[in-house]
Amino acid sequence: MEIIPVGGYGEIGRNMTCVKINDEAVIIDMGIRLDRVLIHEDTDISKISFEELIAREIIPDHSLVKGDVKAIIVTHGHLDHIGAIPFIADKFPNAPIIGTPYTIELLKREVKVNPLYKLEEGEILQISKNISVEFIRVTHSIPQSIMLVLHTKEGKLVYANDFKFDDSPVIGKKPDYKRIKELGKEKVKALIVETLRVNEEGRTPSEKIAQKLLENDLTKAEKDKGLLVTTFSSHIARISSVVKIANKIGRIPVLLGRSMQRYVATAEETKIVDLKNARLYGNADAIMKMLKRITKEGKEKYLLIVTGHQGEPDALLSKIANKGTPFKIEKEDQVVFSADVIPNPINQANRYALETKLKMQGARLFKGAHVSGHASSEDHRDLLKMLQPENVIPCHGDMKLNACYIEIAESCGYTLNKDIFLIKNGQGIEL
Repeated sequence: MEIIPVGGYGEIGRNMTCVKINDEAVIIDMGIRLDRVLIHEDTDISKISFEELIAREIIPDHSLVKGDVKAIIVTHGHLDHIGAIPFIADKFPNAPIIGTPYTIELLKREVKVNPLYKLEEGEILQISKNISVEFIRVTHSIPQSIMLVLHTKEGKLVYANDFKFDDSPVIGKKPDYKRIKELGKEKVKALIVETLRVNEEGRTPSEKIAQKLLENDLTKAEKDKGLLVTTFSSHIARISSVVKIANKIGRIPVLLGRSMQRYVATAEETKIVDLKNARLYGNADAIMKMLKRITKEGKEKYLLIVTGHQGEPDALLSKIANKGTPFKIEKEDQVVFSADVIPNPINQANRYALETKLKMQGARLFKGAHVSGHASSEDHRDLLKMLQPENVIPCHGDMKLNACYIEIAESCGYTLNKDIFLIKNGQGIEL
């Protein structure tokens, strides 16, 4: 079994791994690196040339892939896991793209050549004579995220990138602990695992906590003032919570943004969620017309759910703060940030500028109504104990995060360069 790191090793984002069994290969994930061009959920990178995307390390370098690729398997619908598919997948035209129904629906308009195949959580699919794939239910900040298992004649490989252990999720079921523990008894040859939040002590809180925090902020809002929430467009559970609270407090929920339309409409079409009374607008002209209507009818009747929680210059909340829409921020309008700042200098500067502008216009800002979608240190320890993998390979994190993970693995009995391996993009390892 050869594991070839194509993207996402020693860095955050751009996730792509090639697993080679003799002459056959499977690609897992095909994402973009979000911080290279200030990409967020509303950004279109289709106009950037393929050569530039590779040169600027926005997408992975597919030339690192070895073997006869039998399938491209995607774990969930975030851009750092599927964003490069429109640019790279057709380099492997005979490889079907396999994902959960929601993820495949998100990809339908993006894929021109490769066959698409929907695999449910808990199902196993034979990819070739020697390789099959199994999807195990876990929780994350987007619907139908899975932990992936490759069953091969060389042993089992588990790919856990991204996940959290949420026992009371707002949407969907809790993780399939029973199957994870069964795998631990069946011998796992290798675990490839994310490290994004491994430096946080304890276990990551449930999404129910974020729901309660939002309820605390929104139910106390001034009844005659404007009320806005900004969060991840792909966080359907979070958006569902906001819509329910809006209905509870007698406001009409209005979802605005191109990425909002993509993720939310797909979630409704696939029957993942029913957003009662919610109105959804993704087209720029339709958004401006709705904002004009809200201003005319009275902003106190509505709760706006908008893009722009990172202060992205072209996102809707930034346009509102810059007075570029018919909707104006007035004294004591309430803006709730249901997302933490992504920790890089540009994001932090953009978010600071956005918050400053909102405050200068009289807005009341509320932050902290958020929980992560990634496993913390003790979640990682729990996974190691359940799976008991023979070898461990950290991914999706910079070297500091990978080093934190190694400390946890060593405390569980693993030894660096013996059964836990730190690898970089292009530097494969044979097990």
